[in-house]
Amino acid sequence: MNLFITGIGSGLGKALVKVFLEEGYSVYALSRHLPEEFRGKIRFSYCDLLSLESIYPAVDSILNTVKSIDFVILNAGLLTELKDIHDTPIYEMNRMMDINVWANKVILDYFIDKNIKVNQIVAISSGASVNGNRGWHGYSISKAALNMLIKLYSREMEETHLISLAPGLILTPMLEKFVLSADEKKFPSVKRIKESPKMSPEEAAHRIYRLLPELRRFQSGSYIDIRKI
Repeated sequence: MNLFITGIGSGLGKALVKVFLEEGYSVYALSRHLPEEFRGKIRFSYCDLLSLESIYPAVDSILNTVKSIDFVILNAGLLTELKDIHDTPIYEMNRMMDINVWANKVILDYFIDKNIKVNQIVAISSGASVNGNRGWHGYSISKAALNMLIKLYSREMEETHLISLAPGLILTPMLEKFVLSADEKKFPSVKRIKESPKMSPEEAAHRIYRLLPELRRFQSGSYIDIRKI
């Protein structure tokens, strides 16, 4: 049983690797950071997803002998400081588009080019992709684009089940750094997030793992909010 995953340095990605290793999976991972506890336990390739041209060879370096993958989790994502979109420079939003959207395109293209049989793909999206709250600028735009990217690839990867999944509120370093510290008067969603229950990365990872079979009952290419399942 094989898992391919991106973004495992901390938070949800790191927790997901732990769960899949516990369940006996062989894990293939692409990330900027390799947690020390995974050394020697997974196939890993260093990759900065902002460097789009480096992604394809990085994937090939760990998957060149793999013929089939049970699960792919496109987890790596970028969020920057909350601010009005008027105050957010294009280059900053381009960085989010590169990591949150185009990096995933390169990876999906690799699977098609190499004729790798993939059973199920889950792209980690966000409620920000649909709710349009003030302050979420390029993150909302890029996650909305990710949802459409997954829908489009579902039309081409007919033997694979693809889902864009909003995993709910998870207390990750990214959430603490950019959201919980933001101005809740200017950005009303911050107050709601502070007051809402949040999962630890470990709780979220176990929940996602348990729900993987159930996700298949939704049409391939769908956007799903885990809180509504």
